Amino acid sequence: MALAAGRAMLMRSGVRLGTQAAARGGNGARRFMNHRVVVEPNTVPGVAVIKFKNPPVNSLTLEFLTEFVICLEKLENDKTFRGVVLTSDCPGIFSAGLDLREMCGKNPAHYAEYWRAVQEMWLKVYLSNLVLVAAINGTSPAGGCLIALSCDYRVLADNPRYRMGLNETLLGLVVPFWFKDTLVNTIGHRASERALQLGLLFPPAEALQLGMVDQVVPEDQVQSTALSVMTQWLAIPDHVRQLTKNMIRKATADHLIKHQEADIQNFINFISRDSIQKSLQVYLENLKQKKH
Repeated sequence: MALAAGRAMLMRSGVRLGTQAAARGGNGARRFMNHRVVVEPNTVPGVAVIKFKNPPVNSLTLEFLTEFVICLEKLENDKTFRGVVLTSDCPGIFSAGLDLREMCGKNPAHYAEYWRAVQEMWLKVYLSNLVLVAAINGTSPAGGCLIALSCDYRVLADNPRYRMGLNETLLGLVVPFWFKDTLVNTIGHRASERALQLGLLFPPAEALQLGMVDQVVPEDQVQSTALSVMTQWLAIPDHVRQLTKNMIRKATADHLIKHQEADIQNFINFISRDSIQKSLQVYLENLKQKKH
């Protein structure tokens, strides 16, 4: 399993979550971090902030996915935490989504390991017993958008440069059915049909109008708004909120769980095509040239 292998890799590299504690927050919890994810307690009791720190664009590398899932598990197992704000430590970008380097020039075993890690990350976020609020402080395409859509509430910075959406078709890729299901559940069937086929990325005002996000606020108020919203969600008893969330989301999650192995095989078959590999290579090469 990708997650098990990732845990072993983290331990071998000396990253032990919690042992790098730097300070204790107001709720008695410790700040901990590893290479790509930082977890900080907040002044709101029972709330932690997870900051994505995988520069330059918070790509969902295998290592990032593993560390992120471990952080969520750690918080879920610590009964002092009831809610988490997800945000970015990289200016201007929430997450650019799947790392194309994980999908290009590798072998089928690597593709399977990577895709299983993506699946596990989504299931962990989508079904989390914690209240998850996305404080979207930058552009959020593709897999970054998926993470945000899988949260309970989304606050987006009011910056016209920031865009949000599932734009896979622009990269020559097809969104998996569970990406599609998550979007349809959020903005409806017709809006999803148009957005997915055209690979649309929406500025804040349009994202709000569609229901892709719940609030658009000034950039310097994103995290404070997310924390304010969190207190409203935490006013509901955990057990009834969790049962209600599970009732609403279980069918969507079960659709992937039932077809998880077939979805991995479909991904391997698709991504291994010569035409797809060539288009990914061209895209990555163009990215390199833009950096120089």
